[in-house]
Order: sequence, then C-alpha cells, then structure tokens
Amino acid sequence: MTAAVIVSIRLDATPAQAFEAFTAEIGQWWRPNPLFALTPRGDGALRFEPGEGGRLVTALPNGKEFEVGRITVWKPGERLALTWRQATFAPGQMTELDVRFEPIGDQTRVTVEHRGWDTVPQGHVARHGFPLMLFQRRLAEHWRVLLAALDANARRGQP
Repeated sequence: MTAAVIVSIRLDATPAQAFEAFTAEIGQWWRPNPLFALTPRGDGALRFEPGEGGRLVTALPNGKEFEVGRITVWKPGERLALTWRQATFAPGQMTELDVRFEPIGDQTRVTVEHRGWDTVPQGHVARHGFPLMLFQRRLAEHWRVLLAALDANARRGQP
C-alpha cells in the first residue's frame, strides 16, 4: 500500500493529552463528510475500543454497529495505527490509518497518514470515480477539517 494522504496539525497539548483527545473524544470532534461516509447510512457516533486488537466502531442511528477498523498499534502519547474500511469495501479490502504524536516545544504535532487508496479502484463508490491524485487531494481536505475540529475540541477542554 503506497498511495497516502499525510496531514499534520500542532495542538497546544502534551502528546499524552493529544492522544487522549484523538481517541477518547473522537465522537466529539469527528465531522461527517458525505463524500467520505463510512456507511451508506452516514458516519454515526464513532468510538475507540482501546488497546492493540481493539476496534474503531460507529454506532448508527438504527442501532446497528459498524467496525471501521482494528487497532494494530496503541502507544498512548506516541502512535495509533489501525486498519480502515468503509462499509462499501469488499471483504478483505482496507486502507490503513497511522497517527503519530510528536512533542514540538510546548505543543504536539499530530500527523495523520491514511494510506492504501491505490488498492481501491477508481470506479469504486468510495472513490466516486476520481483519479487517484484528485481523490487524495479531496481526502486530505477532509482530514484537515477533521484535525481542525480536533484542535477546536481540545481548546474547549483547556482551562
């Protein structure tokens, strides 16, 4: 898997605080985008089941739950990695999400790398027929919006 989107933001938080905000508060900062909906019914309410082998799941309004991915790396304050799939993916088809938390002075740089999109064909509903480069540009815009919402959520939680 090589095609990747990489987006970063600096948060006024320690790496441990940034990791906690990203994982424990995902239901507060996640912003759905119809272009990148996790399921045909929307994104629902996301939550992590912590630890390696845990899951990222979304609870849908109809009471059903969808597993977005399985956690492969859970290192609080350092790194989070997981498989990532949308409901329209074929069995066994997935991308990977890798999130790093690096101290930069009094801040933390949160870097999201979402890779593996070259394994999803251009004609797949998740790609909307976009050529890979255009799709990656649009996905990067979506992750920028998400990280800005993470930052805003973290700022609200500060004294």
